[in-house]
Amino acid sequence: MSWVSDYKYTWAERLTMQALRSCGHIPHHVAFVMDGNRRFARSQQLDKIEGHSRGFAKLADCLRWCLDMGVREVTTFAFSIENFKRSSEEVEGLFNLAREKFARLLEERARLDEHGIRIRVIGNIELLPLDLQKLVASAMLSTERNDKLFLNVAFAYTSRDEITQAVETVLLHASDDLRPEDITERLLEECLYTRHSPPPDLVFRTSGETRLSDFMMWQLSTSVLYFSNVLWPQITFWHFLASILSYQRDRWQLDDYRRAERLQSLRLAKRSEFYGERVQKFLTTIDEDRRKLLVRLASN
Repeated sequence: MSWVSDYKYTWAERLTMQALRSCGHIPHHVAFVMDGNRRFARSQQLDKIEGHSRGFAKLADCLRWCLDMGVREVTTFAFSIENFKRSSEEVEGLFNLAREKFARLLEERARLDEHGIRIRVIGNIELLPLDLQKLVASAMLSTERNDKLFLNVAFAYTSRDEITQAVETVLLHASDDLRPEDITERLLEECLYTRHSPPPDLVFRTSGETRLSDFMMWQLSTSVLYFSNVLWPQITFWHFLASILSYQRDRWQLDDYRRAERLQSLRLAKRSEFYGERVQKFLTTIDEDRRKLLVRLASN
């Protein structure tokens, strides 16, 4: 199964997609909480891992829909750190599925390059098995020059861990590169895994759950939240279009708040030394260190 499907639209689907694109604002960044794979497997009397495999196939459809709709960035919640508490059999099955999919990604790199898709795994990668760390790092490095659509895969991720890692990053460098007055909310935000991504415009969660499950809690203050009862492997193009329509209907209510948040962020940055040489050098060092880690993991 490819990372990007060859989805065939009906004439009605294509017409509706064109109408939404021409009549309303398309979200730049959509985040998916892919919930319901295990419940789908139980309902179909399938193995749990088969349910997760069907879920990946649906992600390939969603990437195709996002590409054609004009969405520029997609984030998916694939594996929470909390999932390590599941049975060893299921965790290992999920890791085997990830191994298969990331190995396939490396095999079809030309297809991803054709679509301009860049893969970024956000999460505590070093919690993963060594061979999977290597595959993940190789996938990220092999697509790092693509810039048409960014796919962020949240793997071994929770928001609490992301914020903890950001604080540790600041503390690690604070004595050498930073002064106490440099450490601000804006600086901490730039130390998150999502440093180079805008906040999601739309968050789509399936399975009827109306919670965020420790997913991107820092980043979602201005996002439109859309919850659907459908299980993830059963999501259709019409469910996706319904989420886009919901975003177009509700986004205006957040516009004033978004503008205020951007202005506040700019004011904080200007009052601090955020744009100064010292802080910018620190942020460059973070990028360099993160890439060095990927190179090391990919070469192991």
